[in-house]
Amino acid sequence: MKKKTQFMVIVSTMVLLSLFLFSCATAPPSKSEKEQQQDSVRDMANKTLSDLYTKHPAAKDAVAKAAGYAVFSDFGFKVMFMGGARGKGLAVNNASKQETFMEMAEFQPGMGLGAAEYRVVFIFETLDALNSFVTSGWEAGANAMASAKTKTEGGGLAGAVTVSEGVKMIQLNGEGAIVGVSITAAKYYKDKELN
Repeated sequence: MKKKTQFMVIVSTMVLLSLFLFSCATAPPSKSEKEQQQDSVRDMANKTLSDLYTKHPAAKDAVAKAAGYAVFSDFGFKVMFMGGARGKGLAVNNASKQETFMEMAEFQPGMGLGAAEYRVVFIFETLDALNSFVTSGWEAGANAMASAKTKTEGGGLAGAVTVSEGVKMIQLNGEGAIVGVSITAAKYYKDKELN
């Protein structure tokens, strides 16, 4: 009986999570709404980088020397056995200054209750890594993130982890401090509405 109750709680929570994520979807924005949303994402990216550079000044040089970077802000929540996050982001080619607006969705299994905001900065060491991220997106699985945690960087990228070839990731909390990467299953993809 106990297992059946747990199963029902898990299924109910999954349904609620799915409904929440789908309810976040809206009709395509008008031109002025699109520009406002783009400006909002740019502001978030600039503030995130500013917070990162304030607490970790050497990161500024690492980002500037990279082929490009991407910044995401995610609002996550957790109820009972699972949680999730949804957010917006911006990828920038350092050479051409071309911007690509992105989205992300994350699934977090495990016990918990509450909500949290966090930000993620990707640093692309090569143009190929940046182009692949922008055109094909990127998925983080639990196994990849578990192995990434063991490869933390030093120097200008102290606190960063290598998440794939030529790609480093830094996760910041709401105050701009680097925190351990806690992403378990996430997908990053091009925002069809804002590009």
